[in-house]
This record gives sequence, structure tokens and C-alpha cells, in this order.
Amino acid sequence: MSNIELAFLMMAVLLVLMSIRIPIALAMLVCGAIGYSLIGGLPALLEYLGTAPASKFSTYDLSVVPLFLLMGELATRSGITAELFRTCNTWIGRQRGGIAMAAVAGCAAFGAICGSSLATASTMGKVALPEMKRLKYSGSLAAGALAAGGTLGILIPPSMVLIIFAVLTEQNISKMFIAAFIPGFLAAAGYILAIAVYVRIYPNSGPRGEKTTWSQKIKSTKDVWHITTIFLIVLGGIYMGIFTPTEAASVGVVLTAILAFTHGKMRANGLLTCLLRTAVSSAMIFFIVLGADLFSVFIALSRLPDLGVELIQNSGLSPYTILVLMLLTYLVMGCFLDSLAMILLTIPIYFPIIMVMDFGIPQADLGIWFGILALIVVEVGLITPPVGMNVFIIKSFDDTLKLKECFKGVIPFLISDVVRVALLILFPSITLGLVHLIG
Repeated sequence: MSNIELAFLMMAVLLVLMSIRIPIALAMLVCGAIGYSLIGGLPALLEYLGTAPASKFSTYDLSVVPLFLLMGELATRSGITAELFRTCNTWIGRQRGGIAMAAVAGCAAFGAICGSSLATASTMGKVALPEMKRLKYSGSLAAGALAAGGTLGILIPPSMVLIIFAVLTEQNISKMFIAAFIPGFLAAAGYILAIAVYVRIYPNSGPRGEKTTWSQKIKSTKDVWHITTIFLIVLGGIYMGIFTPTEAASVGVVLTAILAFTHGKMRANGLLTCLLRTAVSSAMIFFIVLGADLFSVFIALSRLPDLGVELIQNSGLSPYTILVLMLLTYLVMGCFLDSLAMILLTIPIYFPIIMVMDFGIPQADLGIWFGILALIVVEVGLITPPVGMNVFIIKSFDDTLKLKECFKGVIPFLISDVVRVALLILFPSITLGLVHLIG
């Protein structure tokens, strides 16, 4: 068996292991170890395992992971979700479909200090779904808006998937965060526009909310000043070069902890729970990074990426055609894999191919641009059938919602995502402009 055939075999085994619910970290570690030992020999594998993990986990960039995870845990338990939703609802809830728009805006705001799509969908769903149900919103619009809004947690910095992509591809995390800002804003704006169009076509699906006065609007805005302050300090500090991502995360943890204790229901036992959950999540992510690193080394040794580069160079297809085909595979994989699994499985193969293609973009920017595109398409997988984790989370809050109805509700938001991806492909400056301006 050739090395290329071995690589394809191990990838097939990896998919089988993940399909039977073997943890992705263990599956990648096992497949990578077997492949590495068959190509380089067992002594080479043991030598790698004796040095690589310590080297990888001593990387300064990885220290940002537990800090942002802890910040997200504290934010989730601080009770700020209700305040964010109430403020957004006060400003735009009177519009037809305004409650759904407020939920999307609240998801964007919460995602800016959480970094987890599932956590964003879960916490905002608990707050917004009962209100939409009370006003007799259609189940499709309610579920679709909350599921799609939840995906903003993975795109708007900080994002765990974005951090892991940056670590695996050796990209600058600060620049990745900066590059994700405008696409994240476009995502939120596109979802709100999709709601506006939907309720214009189906007026009864999103009734108007209660009318509010200017004094109520101003008061509600004052109620979230502390959240706005954390957002400006953490992300503003990164964008302005005041903090590194790790330093910003440290400041964010302290400020969010203060917020959780003073404005939320956090107590000492709640803090302990946050620390324990952060430790478990961090260990899981670090284990995933180790497995992904070994699997990536095995794929590189097999020379599968080199074969991919050679085939693409001889195919006669344009770089943009290749890029679109890659992004389409993410949509297909999104039907049965989660976002992190897709990134870890494809980056060892896709990234080297992208980096040798000519898009008219400087080499230093190419990896950042592709990373944002990949992240957006992976984000779409969170709301596509039959898996659509965010959809299942929202459905779990209301047994009367039908799954078919929920997936029907995400269609307008999927259309918005397709338009956004097309714009980012056609106009890379949308992604890279802020990076160049600040950098």
C-alpha cells in the first residue's frame, strides 16, 4: 500500500470512528499514530510523542483558550443575556419581526464576550423563545432566527474555532480577530434583513412588539453599559494593539467575574462550577489539538497535500473554482460533522493547496482570508439538516416545535449566508481591509 493510499484509508477510518461517537481527539490521535508509525516507523513516532506535545502545549497562543472559555462561562452565568435581549427589544421590538431581530442582535452582542455558538444559541433561546411564543410568532421564524443568531457566537471574536484554526495554521490570532469583525457584523445585519424580508412576505409570522418610549430606550441602554464596556476594552484593546489576545482575555475574565458577582447571581459555588467546566473544556480542546497535530504530521508525511497541489495545478481549473468546491465540501460535511471536526479534518489538506494558489492576494493575507471563509461556511453547518446542532438546541426548549418547521425557518438565513460568502469571495478587501487599516 502506498503512502497516499494509506492516507485515504486512515481518513476513512477516522470518519468511521467519529460516526460511532468515538471522541474526535482520540480518533485523530489513533489514526495519526498508526499512519505515522507505518510511514516513519515506531521509534520515530515515540520520539515525536516524547517532544511534540510539550512543545505544542507550551505555545503562548494556546493560553488564550482557557481564558476565553472561562470568560464565556462567567458571561453565561452572569444573567446578562436577559439584559441584552431586553435592550435590543426595547429599541427594535416594535418593528414587525422586531423580537426576532432583537434576538439576533442580542446573540451578536453575547457572542462578542462568549465565543461559543452552542452557548449563545442556548442562553439566548431560553430568554427570547418564550417572548416570541407569547406574541404568537410562527415557530419557523422563532426557531430559525435563534438558531441562526447562535452561529454568530462562533464568528464574532472571540471564537474558539478561530483560535484553533490560527494555532494549527500558524496565523496571527489578533489579525484573525480583526478580520472576522466586519464579516461578523455583516452576518448579523444579513440575518436582520432576512427577517425583515420574511415578515414582509408572511406578515402574520412576526407580529409587532410592544411600543416603548424614548425614556425606556435610554434606560435599557444604561442597563447594559457594563457589557458594552467589557466589549470595548477586550476587543478594542486587541484591535488597537493595546493588548495581545491573551492579555485581553485575562482582563475580560476579571471584568466579567466582577459583572457576574455584582449584577448576576454568581456565588462562590458558581465560580467553582465555572472553573471546573473551563478546566474540562480546556483539556478537551488541548487533547483535540494534540490529535489534530499528529494527524496533520501524518498527512504531510504521506504527501497527500503535495498530490493535491499537483492535481489542482494540472487540472486547469481556476483558483476560485477550487475554492468554491472546497467550501461546498464543508456544506456537505456539515450534514454529519460538527464545526471543529470539519476544520481539523480538512485543514491539513486544504490549507497547503490554498497557499500555493494565486488569488491576487499577498501570501501573508491569504491564510487569514481563507480562514474566515472556512469559518463562515462551517458556521452554516450548525443550522443545516440533518444535524444542525443549533436547531436541535432551540427545539429542546419547546416540545411543540416540529423539526421540519425549525429547518424550514433557517432557509432565509441560509440564503443570507450564501450571499455573504459570495461577497467575501468576490471582494477580499471586506475581510482584509480592517486588518490593513489597523495593522
